[in-house]
Amino acid sequence: MAFPSTVLGARLFIVATPIGNLEDITFRAVRILSEVSLIAAEDTRKTKILLNKYEIRTPLTSYHKFNIRSKTDQLINEIEQGRNIALVSDAGMPAISDPGYELVRAAVERGIRVEPIPGASAAITALAASGLPTDEFHFIGFLPRKPGKKRKTLEGLRDLSATLIIYESPFRLLKTLAEIRETLGERQLAVCRELTKKFEEIIRGKAGEVLEKLKGRNIKGEVVVVAAGSGQAAQRESAS
Repeated sequence: MAFPSTVLGARLFIVATPIGNLEDITFRAVRILSEVSLIAAEDTRKTKILLNKYEIRTPLTSYHKFNIRSKTDQLINEIEQGRNIALVSDAGMPAISDPGYELVRAAVERGIRVEPIPGASAAITALAASGLPTDEFHFIGFLPRKPGKKRKTLEGLRDLSATLIIYESPFRLLKTLAEIRETLGERQLAVCRELTKKFEEIIRGKAGEVLEKLKGRNIKGEVVVVAAGSGQAAQRESAS
């Protein structure tokens, strides 16, 4: 049964998609993507692969950081005219480290109902598998690229007791790990690469140990770095 396509009933769906393995999508997500009038995707080529697997024929339109200004108003107008729209990112939950929050904010400001469809998240998946404390965590996303801003950001995290979750490019990973070690010290880390994919790998250990394990390797794929918070090692030692 399709959702009512009326001005009062139309809404924006925030749909989580798999972070790797295409089977990690919910039944509800497949239904919603099949029933909406339009899917706004960060990368239509990647989303098309998912839609083809589940034989979803809903039209696609692009929504990314280069067309936010023009596309946000266009999509909001579409919803106000009675069309249900689903927002998806490259992978995981939209609006987390991608431009989706701009559309969500605009919908909220216009009184449009925003309905989240939960699912995979690289940050939470990595945290759960890291072996580090999960009761309190701080999500950073991608660190600044400029060295000065990057160091300043890391220095600001030094005294946080919460477990830290950082996204990083495989091309900058080794340099970032070295900077984490230099700024935060020999923290316990879990470097999670290619989560849910064929070559999934989780490397655990102190910063220096992890760097040694990765030295000389050609690192590929999406990476999440999970780092122990300030004092977590000492707390574990005193509790043992």
